[in-house]
Amino acid sequence: MVFGQFVDTYPPSVDGVGQVTLAYCQTLVKKGHEAFYIAPESPEHAELYGVPAILSASLPVPGELFRMGIPGLDPSFRKRVAEVPFDLVHAHSPFLAGMEAMKVAKKRNIPLVSTFHSKYYDDALAKTHSKVLAEVVVQRLVHFYEQCDGVWTVNHATAEVLHSYGYRGDIVIMENGTNTVEVTAEGKARLDSRLRLKKDIPVLLFVGQHNYKKNIHGILSACRLLKDQEKPFQLVMAGDGPDFESIRQEIIELGMARDVTMMGFMDNREELMALYHTADLLVFPSLYDNAPMVLREAAAMNTPGLVVRNSCSAEGVIDGVNGFIADNESPEAIARTIIRALPDCKRVGEKARETIPVSWDRIMDQVLEEYRRLMASHVHRHSVN
Repeated sequence: MVFGQFVDTYPPSVDGVGQVTLAYCQTLVKKGHEAFYIAPESPEHAELYGVPAILSASLPVPGELFRMGIPGLDPSFRKRVAEVPFDLVHAHSPFLAGMEAMKVAKKRNIPLVSTFHSKYYDDALAKTHSKVLAEVVVQRLVHFYEQCDGVWTVNHATAEVLHSYGYRGDIVIMENGTNTVEVTAEGKARLDSRLRLKKDIPVLLFVGQHNYKKNIHGILSACRLLKDQEKPFQLVMAGDGPDFESIRQEIIELGMARDVTMMGFMDNREELMALYHTADLLVFPSLYDNAPMVLREAAAMNTPGLVVRNSCSAEGVIDGVNGFIADNESPEAIARTIIRALPDCKRVGEKARETIPVSWDRIMDQVLEEYRRLMASHVHRHSVN
């Protein structure tokens, strides 16, 4: 079968949604299908090994890592898309990528699936500073999802978020996967060449977009509390984002320049896996994220995660068993949880590896089953009509 996976980011400037889209394509290809990664082009234009890509012309978006696709002004993109005999298209964004996927689905009379990945109301409110405008954005997004043949979310908590936006249709829970791997000599060597850590000092880790919506203020303030209490730590931050330089300045102002290492965006997966394995605890107290890939990747490398109680990220985490849960997102709660967690990270990390990661192979078997059901339903519905 032939599938189009539509998303708003292309490597190397990919977010978690881009990583999920890439994993879909790679695993579907591995299972003998054709899967096209369809997105706006990136100036760096990293290679997607083993996965065909169809990229549209794009424009930079001020203050963001992603670029805005302009497929309507790109005849070569239109031609390439028209040449592919898609059986189903899957939108991983309700914005321009989703609109393009919908056009293809309607023109070909094929099913359209869309996964709700992010808290779009929060994003719109942060950008517009207007609850009224944010509500308008959400209403339009709900209208988009109402036109899809299938709507998926990555966990039950995220389904509740979509329902809170006003969507009343059926939702399929389709989790994200991750593949358990071992540390490679090459990955460790790359990491060791760039990162110098002190022996016998606990390593805290944050991996993700450097954007304050991820509660990075909370992480840094919690670390300052640890320092004030003379609790030893070293914090490693991996990623890039619109607040990267502001975060660097905050670290300096908090007097923690010697305690924090900012790695920047890490495009080598083996090096990133080695970093997960090196850390004692992944600190991820974000209320924004839904089902962050980083928690699964860290767990795959025996590193437990710290999350906030009642957050979407906390679904599947059992405090003190396969991860650690802070009572709230405040620096004080985060600091208390770090202190409680560090003596027990090894045992909890082993349980995290056993219980949290699900291979992309298993996830894609479920995806293909649901794809086939939607395709059969689509054919039946249109044959009756």
